[in-house]
Amino acid sequence: MRVSLLKRDGAMLAIDTNLVVRYLTNDHPEQSEQARQLVNGQPVFVAVTVILEAEWVLRSAYGYDRGAIVRALRIFGGLPTVEVEDAAMVSSALDLADAGMDFADALHLGKSAHCSGFATFDRKLIRAARAAGHGAVQEV
Repeated sequence: MRVSLLKRDGAMLAIDTNLVVRYLTNDHPEQSEQARQLVNGQPVFVAVTVILEAEWVLRSAYGYDRGAIVRALRIFGGLPTVEVEDAAMVSSALDLADAGMDFADALHLGKSAHCSGFATFDRKLIRAARAAGHGAVQEV
């Protein structure tokens, strides 16, 4: 995943989850080709929320395993035309997901890194976060 130094002057097109999924799965001949042409042909911006939803769709609707999803999202995020919002944080969340943490939970931790801690009722998240070195995660 690359961290873009491009100046955001409106020249970049933001894309939706369905384009990312079509690009990665090639499951719809016409739309997949259109997604490839669009993404490969111009600079595109992918919001963190789109990455989150793409992971969910690839896992729940398509049944891809965690490792395949992490690899696919890393490759997509590394394309020369793709700028992922908060790319370094998304990359860290993908690392945590690859190590077994739920991707959404990993994003929650990353997006709240500026806070003094993270409170949850989710004991599985607490265990996974602490195992990954996030000691400020606490049970309510």
